[in-house]
Amino acid sequence: MSGGGTIILTNDDGIDAPGLVALERAAAGLGLRCVVVAPAECHSGGGHRVTTHRALAVREAGPGRYAMEGTPADCTRLAIARLAPEARIVLSGINHGGNLGIDVWLSGTVAAAREAALHGLRAVAASQYRGRDAVIDWERAAAWLAPVVASVLAAPQRAGEFWNVNLPSVAPAGRAPEAVECPVDPSPFALEFRDSPEGFHWAADYHRRPRLPRHDVEVCFGGDIAVSRLRVT
Repeated sequence: MSGGGTIILTNDDGIDAPGLVALERAAAGLGLRCVVVAPAECHSGGGHRVTTHRALAVREAGPGRYAMEGTPADCTRLAIARLAPEARIVLSGINHGGNLGIDVWLSGTVAAAREAALHGLRAVAASQYRGRDAVIDWERAAAWLAPVVASVLAAPQRAGEFWNVNLPSVAPAGRAPEAVECPVDPSPFALEFRDSPEGFHWAADYHRRPRLPRHDVEVCFGGDIAVSRLRVT
């Protein structure tokens, strides 16, 4: 596997997120040096926003770890331009919650991987779907993700492509989850809002969202690992 011996890790939940620790654990088996460049604060749902109107402050958060006052896409941009320019791979995640279907347009996790693909790097966004009232087992998430990342990074890939991986909340009864390559579900989310004295709160039920057969939402909600090949355009 090529990559200049270095791999960039980032996320949208912030430098202190447990999912980032799990991503580091999953990446350890790749045999590459990991450089973490992550937002100082959570940017969940921020999409592909970038910062051009102010300086991007960066602080060292440990050996090979940097916290940036910017967005996930900012982290990717500065990492490949200045902090780890030798790297040819970017991993983003593991997000606390799924990034399925139309979430790929909203997700900062996915945006960080998309930004890498725009610049010709191989990239994977990874998320852990959390079922209703479920508690995420990050050690298990790392174990499930590690072989999937190794597999997709070794797979043939055209310019402008990257991968979006969603881990299920629970495995199917009696077996481990399988990695299933599947398209992104294009079904729109319900536009449901509830009133409050402060204004309107989004109120659609994520767990009851529409799902098409053999697309990523159904695969992940059904207990398998949804692996979707995406393009920057």
